[in-house]
Amino acid sequence: MNDLGELDRPGTPSGPGAADAPSEKALGSATTASPAPEPAADREPSAKQEPVADREPSVKQEPAADRKPPSPHRGAADPVKALMHRHRELCERAVDPLEIAAGLEAHGITERTAARFRHRDVFSLAEEMYARVTRDGDAPASPAPVAPRARADWVLLTLLPGALCAAAVTAAHLTHGRPRLFAVAAGILAVGLALRAALRRGPLGRTDHTAPGGSTLWISWLVAYSVLGNGLLHSAVTGGPDGLPTGTADGPWPLTAAPVLALALACAPAAWIAHLFTARGRRRLAASRGLEDFAAAVRPLLLGTVVLFLGALTALLALSAAFLDEPAGYAEALALGALLFIARLLTTHGFVYAPAVVLTATATVQAAALATVFIARLPGLGFLGTPVETLVTLWGAGSIPTLACGAAALTLLVHATRKLTRASAHAPPAPAR
Repeated sequence: MNDLGELDRPGTPSGPGAADAPSEKALGSATTASPAPEPAADREPSAKQEPVADREPSVKQEPAADRKPPSPHRGAADPVKALMHRHRELCERAVDPLEIAAGLEAHGITERTAARFRHRDVFSLAEEMYARVTRDGDAPASPAPVAPRARADWVLLTLLPGALCAAAVTAAHLTHGRPRLFAVAAGILAVGLALRAALRRGPLGRTDHTAPGGSTLWISWLVAYSVLGNGLLHSAVTGGPDGLPTGTADGPWPLTAAPVLALALACAPAAWIAHLFTARGRRRLAASRGLEDFAAAVRPLLLGTVVLFLGALTALLALSAAFLDEPAGYAEALALGALLFIARLLTTHGFVYAPAVVLTATATVQAAALATVFIARLPGLGFLGTPVETLVTLWGAGSIPTLACGAAALTLLVHATRKLTRASAHAPPAPAR
């Protein structure tokens, strides 16, 4: 995954000519264009020029005052105007200079490029472009963008998955036999629908208001593995399983419900922390005067956001384990929670490809670990299960998801420090037309 930095490019050029943005060398050459030719009206008459009266009457000559000077080529002498033409749609729909600065940064305009336009940084160049763009009326410039305020609808939606999951787990512990099966099935359906609704609105939703994304299947697998995977893997290594899961922690196929309950309850703090990250990011975007300064200011904010979420998830894990009287499994649950949270942060800011690739790879690794244990039972293939059996014997069944999710979360965190520290990642969404 060394090339994850080139996977996501938000803000794909959509205006006329935006796809062929010039290089820094081509942009800089526009500033050295030759000056416009001198109008004919300002030229001094030649010393050898004949008087008008001595000329032949058949030759008609217009007075010098009626002559029209040739129009100078201003496009070559005005590189900022040429840049505005290439990003015309961006300039026309921008509500403030910050949106233009974020768009230019997304198209590869750097501080060095801005210097070729006689500006100290991209923000100063964006301010000139915003001031020169033609608009209807003389409306004043809009204030700096701010994050949307918390709304009651998305606050309730983020609380709903945790409440439904707690109800489903309680019903599973109070029932037996077929009623337990119905309660678990109804709980899974209800929690899935509530989680989908929570991911479509508020800070956890994408700015384009589309579906949660194409990684829903792999996220469901990772969550299901946290409930069923460790028990199945442990039973498979010891020669089982001898039967289907009974819904209890002491059955032939043990279940662990504490991690999934903590993750469902963590949907609410995740939304608030993501909202805080968005608000602080846009505030620092408005206060920054350079791309490098903005990146240096947002990087510790991103790391603090991840640490804050992990702290909230740790507390919820302790409460869930105490309520269900089960082991918390901190390492596995925290690795999975960090992976899902960072992936969602990237998705909400427009970077969807890298999270999908990493989540798919993580789910594949966990599925392959289970498959190799069963395939190793075939004659002559016992060596395939040796690595997984060794890890389970040394560190327990939870070591497989801990290593897989931990490595994936670290990979996405490195990717996020490169992508979520860009100004284009914090630009406000374009207004609907």
